[in-house]
Amino acid sequence: MNTIELINIKKQYGKNEAAVYALKDVNLTIERGEIVVILGPSGSGKSTLLHILGALDRVTDGTIKINKEDITNLKEEQLTKIRRDRIGFVFQDYGLLPNLTAAQNIELGAKLSKEPMIIDELIQAVELKGHRDKFPSQMSGGEQQRVSIARALAKKPEVLFCDEPTGSLDEETGKKVLSILQKVNKELGTTLVIVTHNPGIVGIAHRIIKMNSGKIVEVTKNQKVIDASKIRWS
Repeated sequence: MNTIELINIKKQYGKNEAAVYALKDVNLTIERGEIVVILGPSGSGKSTLLHILGALDRVTDGTIKINKEDITNLKEEQLTKIRRDRIGFVFQDYGLLPNLTAAQNIELGAKLSKEPMIIDELIQAVELKGHRDKFPSQMSGGEQQRVSIARALAKKPEVLFCDEPTGSLDEETGKKVLSILQKVNKELGTTLVIVTHNPGIVGIAHRIIKMNSGKIVEVTKNQKVIDASKIRWS
């Protein structure tokens, strides 16, 4: 998956006078190996945009392409295969199964791939070696989030979509999670798309997409990417 391209995207809820546009006239390309941060206030459309990019939701109008192939009108089973084989997701609420250990939760992601990553290597990569056999209730929020990152990475996704991955974490823990994501991008070449309301996070991005009222209002590039440990937390 080299690129994801959105062309004149609209996402509408309701009809006629009750119509509300979550996205309107959105054009965006995500390049392979990028860290892209999507920034905007609540209700700006940033999570809807992430769901469209990740093939979790369909558009009302417009075109979605992956490697120049139009996937806009693919059947649900075809979209499911794309999500299973090529895309990973990390959400704010972790989504771990409480009756499974950290390693077992990660194994769930590995089972989605014919050539998964080695579980113990993932656990070491996200710095959870001492937590391998712990249940979610025995781990902190930051540790649980790192398990969810490892689970998403286990199937070797080409793109990892993160929806407010540090939204419920304190500064120290949030920076630790972002450092892990930077490491994933550098060492594995995984493309990262991160949705956040925290403007401090933009320092780790190659490109920043600012949204408001369902539209992209600004796209900027960082001349120098900052290490996550040195960003200003907001």
